[in-house]
Amino acid sequence: MASDMSEAIRQLIYEKGISEDLVLKTIEDALVAAYKKRFGTAENAVVRFKDDYEGVEILSKKTIVEEVDDPVLEIELDEAKELVEGAEIGDMLEIPIDPREFDLHEVMLAKQTTRQSLREISRDTLYAEFKAKQGEIIIGYYQREKNGNIFVDLGKVEGFFPKKFQSPRENYQPGERIKALIAEVSKAGPQIVLSRTHPEFVQKILELEVPEIYDKTVEVFKIVREPGYRTKIAVFSHREDVDPVGACVGLKGIRIQSIIRELEGEKIDVLKYEIDPRRFIRNALSPADVKEVYVLDEGKKSALAVVDESQLSVAIGKQGMNVRLANRMCDWNIDVKTDEQFRDLDLGSEARRAASSLFGEEEEELLRLEELPGIDERVCALLANAGIEMIEDFLAKPDEDLLAVEGLSLEDIDALRAVIEENVEVIEEEAEAEEETEEEAQEPEEEEVELEQYECPDCSALVTPDMTHCPQCGVALSFEYEDEDATDQES
Repeated sequence: MASDMSEAIRQLIYEKGISEDLVLKTIEDALVAAYKKRFGTAENAVVRFKDDYEGVEILSKKTIVEEVDDPVLEIELDEAKELVEGAEIGDMLEIPIDPREFDLHEVMLAKQTTRQSLREISRDTLYAEFKAKQGEIIIGYYQREKNGNIFVDLGKVEGFFPKKFQSPRENYQPGERIKALIAEVSKAGPQIVLSRTHPEFVQKILELEVPEIYDKTVEVFKIVREPGYRTKIAVFSHREDVDPVGACVGLKGIRIQSIIRELEGEKIDVLKYEIDPRRFIRNALSPADVKEVYVLDEGKKSALAVVDESQLSVAIGKQGMNVRLANRMCDWNIDVKTDEQFRDLDLGSEARRAASSLFGEEEEELLRLEELPGIDERVCALLANAGIEMIEDFLAKPDEDLLAVEGLSLEDIDALRAVIEENVEVIEEEAEAEEETEEEAQEPEEEEVELEQYECPDCSALVTPDMTHCPQCGVALSFEYEDEDATDQES
């Protein structure tokens, strides 16, 4: 029994990683329990382990007396002297217990209790160890396969790599090295569930490959995946001098290529996170080039992205994958249309009003000519060379001044005015407000012109019918009106 116990101790300590003190205490408790069952008490039981755990023994601690009343706790002097020379009454002796004094049932009970306790300790220890590692990367080796699920040798324990958490791009062979994420840890077993399809797996790979992410200079806002096909990563930087996308891609793409190789060729889009939903949606639809994004319904988070005909298939992606990932990335319902489809929907003004009400604080985005959607770059460049870069400056210029710009034609001017009228409603509102203000300002002047004026009979100063005294000489005034017909006859 001692030899079996010592082997179990070494295995548990060196292979299972269980605390030495915990193992020894568990074995000691089991042997003391067996001693108590055999002798009725355990208060004088002593368990001692030999060097290097080569053996274990149970001793009975007894008091030397002249006459024994309790043979379990006491020993006679003569018997004690046979064991130890110089023994005296009152001394305490530790007497080894012959294992043969235990019957088979007691021995088996001690073994069973010890093994059960140590199994529970081993399970709890492994559970605690791997639970602390949940969400981290671990490396193991293909051990066996059953129904598509792979069992991975992790050293101390066997990992479970379910088929649903395996990338469709990847195939494994017995003995092959597998790097995976510890996705779940359950106490039964314990069972360590591995995954290579979770977004957190890409996050951990990024931390290994991109120092700026590891030290939190650049942070990942969100990762969405179609495992084996495409992954989108939104990042932002805490420092203005650090480009978050460039940091992830690396010089000549070396960092992102390492991640792509780890994912067995899965496509990866790294994009910049923006607070403005329109900009974020535009970025999320990469690699497509989006011309404009309109917010249709803020409450329902509905948006419309407009692209060129050549970019429609890119924006939607194979089987709708690109726009589907963009929806999940932005948490918006994004519809993608071409210019022609957008015009047929007749949603232009409505979408712009919705966008204007939602992003009213950011109207400065449409102050510059170059920011207008669909603007002719040649016309924009000609105007910029002439010092006309703002929409307001362009509208303030008469056609004569604009035609003086070299290379600019009347057709160019009319086309640009149409683009402004289509996209910048606030300018139209300001123009209407100015017209109304001018009309209101003119009304009092017209009333003053219509008011009749007369000369004071005393000083010839100009007076009006609403005056009771002359403002110059102070004479009292009284106005009498003749019949219009009589006045006409006199004329």
